[in-house]
Amino acid sequence: MSVAPARLVELYRQMLRIRSLQERIEAEYHLDEMKTPVHLCIGQEAVAVGVCAALRPDDYIMSNHRGHGHYLAKGGDLRALVAELFCRSTGCSQGRGGSMHLVDARVGHLGSSSIVGGGIPLATGLGLACRMQGLDRVSVTFFGDGAADEGVLYESLNLAMLKKLPVIYVLENNQYSVCSPVASRQAGGSVFHGLEPQRLLSAKVDGNQVEEVLAAAEQAVARARSGEGPSFIECLTYRMRGHAGAGSDAHLGYRPEGEIARWERRDPVVNLAERLLAAGLLDRATMAAMEEVIAAELDEAFAFAKASPLPGAEELALHLFSE
Repeated sequence: MSVAPARLVELYRQMLRIRSLQERIEAEYHLDEMKTPVHLCIGQEAVAVGVCAALRPDDYIMSNHRGHGHYLAKGGDLRALVAELFCRSTGCSQGRGGSMHLVDARVGHLGSSSIVGGGIPLATGLGLACRMQGLDRVSVTFFGDGAADEGVLYESLNLAMLKKLPVIYVLENNQYSVCSPVASRQAGGSVFHGLEPQRLLSAKVDGNQVEEVLAAAEQAVARARSGEGPSFIECLTYRMRGHAGAGSDAHLGYRPEGEIARWERRDPVVNLAERLLAAGLLDRATMAAMEEVIAAELDEAFAFAKASPLPGAEELALHLFSE
């Protein structure tokens, strides 16, 4: 796919912004001021950016526990995200959700779930709602290879194919479910790649190449909007850090020797930067200026979050319902 130079630079900026946020969280997490578990998406930025670049603001996404990148790529508010990590009332979930329960309905991000595979049926339901209400919208669900083991994926895809729903299922295959490699859990490749294209458009792409992700996503979006039904996109990528928390988990010994280093050579952010420089689409000075702007934005967001109030005791019973 040929991506216009200005658009490719913007995709890089978004990926760099997500990476910079993850690294800032990692740098401060040991201070124990963020009272929430975090699951960093370092190494997976191209998936979120490539898919969301194919969507409109009124399209829907459902995310998962590793969802900071999805939230930002869909247009979520950086300050509200960081405030949510600090459990402040100015957070996107008013301090009630933390890292794993981000939401911003304004930009079509209808939430992330800490339940493995929890967003899959919800995104399918959103696709059904779009069809029943005659809305020209697309619903996307992001999930990992661990969630691909869950029966709800099969049930949801069956309904989506049956009803030709405008739903795109994005599998971020980062090779591990916590510390269990894909090969120990799944026999062979995904069964969905063997279905007839008229039932399910299926693609397996390099999830570290944002242009490949974008091309597959644009094809899936066009199919969904035209009423042809759902798509399944598997993005092969890698989780650079541990399952949860900050820092490397290489010392745990479950990754083969040299595996992290091999995937680091395929780093989506670094490789795209090198290609942009080689093509003359960016120079070092422009790249440094971009990094400075993002760093200042992060400084402001973290300062805003730390200065924001915690939810008050009077809010304890809000949003609770009983019969």
